[in-house]
Amino acid sequence: MEFIDREEVGERLTYELCIPLVRAAMIALSRGETRQLLRSIIPLGGGRAFGIMPGALGEQAVFGAKLISVFPDNFDKGLQSHQGVIVLFDGETGAPVCVVHAGEVTAIRTGAASAAATDALARPGAARLAILGYGEQATTHARAISKVRRLEGIEVWGRSLARAEAFALRIEAELDTPASAHPSPESAVADADIVCTVTGAHEPILVRQWVKTGAHVNLVGASGPGPAEADETLVAAARFIADHRAGVLAQSGEFLRAKAAGAVGDEHVVGEIGQVFAGDLEGRRTETEITVYKSLGHVVQDLAAARALFDLRRAAR
Repeated sequence: MEFIDREEVGERLTYELCIPLVRAAMIALSRGETRQLLRSIIPLGGGRAFGIMPGALGEQAVFGAKLISVFPDNFDKGLQSHQGVIVLFDGETGAPVCVVHAGEVTAIRTGAASAAATDALARPGAARLAILGYGEQATTHARAISKVRRLEGIEVWGRSLARAEAFALRIEAELDTPASAHPSPESAVADADIVCTVTGAHEPILVRQWVKTGAHVNLVGASGPGPAEADETLVAAARFIADHRAGVLAQSGEFLRAKAAGAVGDEHVVGEIGQVFAGDLEGRRTETEITVYKSLGHVVQDLAAARALFDLRRAAR
């Protein structure tokens, strides 16, 4: 059995590889060409959780599962918040063939998925990015979004202004793009064409009145039915597109809060991003429309990434 560690994942799973990879995986998901169950999440207390995500890329293709722990306080310890493994099985023999570092795959493929969604839903001229959060996903989202839009500025907010400033300095140097830290999420998103929420917030940090007309929003940080990064006013006002409709209806905190408030019904989730990628669903309809992509993360993205890494390892021999 092969083992692909964090260093190898970071070296080989580039955004140039991963963005089209997750795009194809989400098309396959929306077309019913993959098989998967909803994530099983075991709360561990203190905002920590353990998740099990099984799936198959096709009847005779690879299958497997991601076993992942989420420990938000790891950031303060210099560790990844997501820790775990992706176990890949051979579709012909049923044998386990590869174990992949899940934390690094999750970091890269999540940013890549948001970038693919941004490319499909944001206005072509979108050039100002706001990132709410300054952890690992803030970095991967800035890197990934810069691959699909020519950014003129990056605005950053986080609960610690000092940490937001440090992140802004670092990402400005890395991407050669002006970046500024803000004291509030309202000021950070005021002029943003693209907004990415990648926080550990349990209560909404983003509302409709702060978001510019015509902006695109990636809701990423809240990955369960409880926490929510955006309130019902933004959910209700936006063209709301899911990574996986069944998952969002059952496990998206933002959508479930808006539904409980009577602001939306299930029909408000107009479809899946894979349908948009395939041309089966209209994404952005007007220049002034606010679009939202709700990302919970999906195992088909992990399996597609793990398979690509496994194939690259074999090809390098």
